[in-house]
Amino acid sequence: MTTASLESRIEESFAAGADTVSDVDAFDAFLELRAALEAGTLRAAEPDAAAPTGWRVNAWVKRGILLGFRIGALTDMNGGDALSFLDKATYPARRFVPEDGVRIVPGGSSVRSGAHVARGVVVMPPAYINVGAYVDEGTMVDSHALVGSCAQVGRRVHLSAAAQIGGVLEPVNASPVIIEDDVLVGGNTGVYEGTIVRRGAVLAAGTILTRGTPVYDVVQRTILKATAETPLIIPEGAVVVPGSRAVTGGYGKEMGLSVYTPVIVKYRDEKTDLSTTLEDLLR
Repeated sequence: MTTASLESRIEESFAAGADTVSDVDAFDAFLELRAALEAGTLRAAEPDAAAPTGWRVNAWVKRGILLGFRIGALTDMNGGDALSFLDKATYPARRFVPEDGVRIVPGGSSVRSGAHVARGVVVMPPAYINVGAYVDEGTMVDSHALVGSCAQVGRRVHLSAAAQIGGVLEPVNASPVIIEDDVLVGGNTGVYEGTIVRRGAVLAAGTILTRGTPVYDVVQRTILKATAETPLIIPEGAVVVPGSRAVTGGYGKEMGLSVYTPVIVKYRDEKTDLSTTLEDLLR
């Protein structure tokens, strides 16, 4: 079955609304889509040199994921476990085998079906990877880390403990969060609302990036912001740390208050790379 044919079937089923709930053809199309997402042959967003951001959103794929929620019945997923799990039958937890080359360390992690997890990925407990996410080769998903729905994570990325990579499923044409290759995401860092972090960047612990967050680049003497057409984009090799800026008016100024802002303090060099070699020893 070609991608174009599958796209047509997904779009037709999604447009049919509630009538698809018991539609066998819609269910078959969804299962094909889910399998392709897990294999990594289809993605909610993919690199596209012709796109303004370098990435293209595949809105029909996101509609297919939403279709799965619509047609799935709520079911008991306990499987004899002591804890209680109830979710849509279309999205059970993924099961891995040694041939997949993925390390799922004991302790309570979960990968939802419809997520791609490539060879060499390590998932430390407890962590969660949601439907539509794409996690590429050699990436570390550390304890308490989240990879949200449709988020795209590149090769050799380290998502440190409690890192939160937000998901963007709706609106379907919105870009998900994208973390490109060789990015280091520090502990308790949050990347949300379609932010793109370019290759080789370093986000220090506690950094928060959202669509409404201005980022002050003290190296280039510029302020990075999202626009109506593009999300917040962190440049390649940027080293971002949590910072603050003074409130310049009113009561906030009188009280000497400041507000949080991320700051690019440098761009990655050999010294920065040496400080991240520890990640290789953990694999």
